[in-house]
Amino acid sequence: MGHDHDNDLDPMTARVRALETILVEKGLVEAAAIDAIVETYEHKVGPRNGAKVVAKAWADPKFAGWLAEDATAAIASLGYTGRQGEHMRAVFNSPEQHHLVVCTLCSCYPWSVLGLPPVWYKSPPYRSRAVIDPRGVLAEFGVELLADTQIRVWDSTAELRYLVVPMRPAGTENLDEEGLADLVTRDSMIGTGLALSPGAKA
Repeated sequence: MGHDHDNDLDPMTARVRALETILVEKGLVEAAAIDAIVETYEHKVGPRNGAKVVAKAWADPKFAGWLAEDATAAIASLGYTGRQGEHMRAVFNSPEQHHLVVCTLCSCYPWSVLGLPPVWYKSPPYRSRAVIDPRGVLAEFGVELLADTQIRVWDSTAELRYLVVPMRPAGTENLDEEGLADLVTRDSMIGTGLALSPGAKA
């Protein structure tokens, strides 16, 4: 009585919160260190890293070719390697084909490029429906594709993870790579979103 419960947390978040509390109370880790790690993966490690990869591919056809041929090496050349990002493949959206990434068995995700995975990426409904009804899932994310646009679903694994390169928005011819990177969202690199238009720049 008289104390709060984290009833608004999903089961996984509640377990993580409990484990963090125990580790801090036992003096095994410092709360500030945990906060620093989360901050790094959310804002520094990614998804900004992935946005820079996409922006460079948009601006540099030679890099785009390298990314298509050997994404692991191309991404590493920009300094983005590490946890769950050792083996990468880039898939490029086009008017004819849209790519969507899912991990049907667990939640394999390229942390070094996209940062922390969103909660929905790890949820059973997304993991199953992305394969069964990808067009319906995309519609729920607000992505409406032309009827004749094919959707290809890629199943991420422990051995290979994917980066979707969204189509470059119109009206971005005069933007530099930094400006282009501002238009690339995490969801667009998973395939559940599109790149922002210059007018919608966050």
